Amino acid sequence: MRHRHNTVTLDRKAGPRKALLRNLAAQVIVYERIKTTEAKAKAVRPIVERIVTKAKVNSIANRRHLLKYLPTDNAVRKALEVLGPRYEKRPGGYMRIIKLPQRQGDAARMAYLEFVS
Repeated sequence: MRHRHNTVTLDRKAGPRKALLRNLAAQVIVYERIKTTEAKAKAVRPIVERIVTKAKVNSIANRRHLLKYLPTDNAVRKALEVLGPRYEKRPGGYMRIIKLPQRQGDAARMAYLEFVS
């Protein structure tokens, strides 16, 4: 039984899934808007929101915590220097998912994942 077992697997094993979510989170932070499948957008949104909440306080400890999760240094720098101060007064809900028409090739549900302005 899978009571209260709410990990989104995205049909991948743990290693590839973790790498996918880390890279998607870094791309959202760097580009501030990405086009991806709806399932991936729903899986990565809470991760990015936790990263932005952590980036509100620009400290060495938070920088090291973000470096542990995000694969690129410029994503960490942008999170701490741009996104943290931008959402400093906002208590949460930094991301929005905008649903798009289905993808032509495989009819996958597509969505934009972007920051709320």
